[in-house]
Amino acid sequence: MTKKIILVTGTAGFIGFHLTKKLINQGHVVVGLDNINDYYGINLKFDRLSELGFLKDEVTNFNKLCKSSIFTENLYFIRTNLENEVELKKIFKRFNFDIVCNLAAQAGVRYSISNPKAYIDSNIIGFLNILECCRHNKVKRLVYASSSSVYGMSEEIPFKETLQIDKPVSLYAASKKSNELMAHTYSHLYNLETIGLRFFTVYGPWGRPDMALFLFTEAILNNRPINVFNNGLLSRDFTYIDDIVLGVERTLLENSKNKNIYKIYNIGNGSPVKLLDFIETIEKYLGITSKKNLQPMQLGDVYKTFSDTNKLNEDYNYNPSTNIEQGISSFIDWFKDYYKYKN
Repeated sequence: MTKKIILVTGTAGFIGFHLTKKLINQGHVVVGLDNINDYYGINLKFDRLSELGFLKDEVTNFNKLCKSSIFTENLYFIRTNLENEVELKKIFKRFNFDIVCNLAAQAGVRYSISNPKAYIDSNIIGFLNILECCRHNKVKRLVYASSSSVYGMSEEIPFKETLQIDKPVSLYAASKKSNELMAHTYSHLYNLETIGLRFFTVYGPWGRPDMALFLFTEAILNNRPINVFNNGLLSRDFTYIDDIVLGVERTLLENSKNKNIYKIYNIGNGSPVKLLDFIETIEKYLGITSKKNLQPMQLGDVYKTFSDTNKLNEDYNYNPSTNIEQGISSFIDWFKDYYKYKN
């Protein structure tokens, strides 16, 4: 495999961290970028960076190119915001990127209800800056994070990339739909290959504290009730992190038989799990029965997600292989180790 120079934004995030580890292990040069915002606890983000070989006091300051990782000279990190157009242009000029993987974004459906501006700044303005830098620096390929949230309340199951998605039910979803439209424009006008990935409920070790698996595990271990929305009558296409990273890696590094320069893919497990079954599996591996606080449906939430991944399978041989039992077991092992819980 030819060595590539790759920009990965969102390196301190859940998916970006795992992807960066894999790319480095394959011998590629990776420049990581993240603003380390406080949407959730930043200590977890600093610890992910530590796992990549960056000490906390080296990554605290903004717009400072850190020396290479203590583990490899092929990994660098810069703390900055995508909205910082001036700094982003400097980064693109300094490194001649072959490929860009834009995973940085303001995440969270419910958070977008109370903090809408954060989504415009990072997901719209920030993404525009990425597109402009790719255009002016002759980047060959841009892979970027979209979301299953773009499907909104669609009643057509499973979700296929051909469905109409013009009725988002959260600003987060609207921002991701906007990213896809913006990418299409740049592919059409500037011949930039863009690949959008609609992620479906990613989970696993080093996962986000605002996601269900993390919240439920922490609450159950601490004998607190868990909030179960819509009385548990929800289903999600939970997708294990290793399967996600495999799909992202292939779209980054492999040439598809699909020669269109604008591509959109679902990337999920293709097997929805009922929320109450999900909770039951967590209880099984913790050996504890949860206390449930049944709640109504939340604004911006959807009843069910279900990915049709045939397109990604046809073009990149994507076949997720981790079932929910394996995935939850691996997460709980990591969680107990990371937070020093005794069995």
